[in-house]
Amino acid sequence: MTRVKICGITSKDDAFKAIKFGADALGFVFYKKSPRFISPSRARNIISILPPFISTVGVFVNEKSGAIGDIAGFCGLTHVQLHGDEDPAFCRRMERYRVRPIKAFRISDTFDFGLIRKYEGISLLFDAWKEGVPGGTGETFNWDILRQADIRGSWTLSGGLTPDNVAQAVGQLNPYAVDVSSGVESAPGIKDHHKMQSFILNAGHK
Repeated sequence: MTRVKICGITSKDDAFKAIKFGADALGFVFYKKSPRFISPSRARNIISILPPFISTVGVFVNEKSGAIGDIAGFCGLTHVQLHGDEDPAFCRRMERYRVRPIKAFRISDTFDFGLIRKYEGISLLFDAWKEGVPGGTGETFNWDILRQADIRGSWTLSGGLTPDNVAQAVGQLNPYAVDVSSGVESAPGIKDHHKMQSFILNAGHK
């Protein structure tokens, strides 16, 4: 069964509704330029009251490793999702902070999949490429590129997913997980609960 991550969580209500509907993971964006940015103290207040067995993912862009470690420990994160220029050594260094790294790559028609070979053993996330935007574009990319690539290990599909196209994405690509943010929102950082429920159901959760 494909796992579902609801990203850009900014409120307790959205967090608990996502879990009620069947989300496996919640994402918290610590990139200050994002409209879904959440402060570590606010994220901690949400994470501290979540039920067990829910993955909590911090999203970072070119942040220093020590700062990531401090935020991860303070908030109680289980994973860190890295959307910048982090190299494999940087990603593996996250394990010293007792969090698992997820390295995000922005996919275009000219993406060189040879780059990901260096990240062996690290979970990967594939998002849409857009000039000057490190992630969260709300746009899809050509999924055939992934079908043709020899991708090993667990990986997550992101980029422009909605309740209307997630079933098609899962059927075509069979990713380990799907990641959605703007596709289930009424405004940046404000989730539409009906869309969240539909997305999770359409991803294959019953």
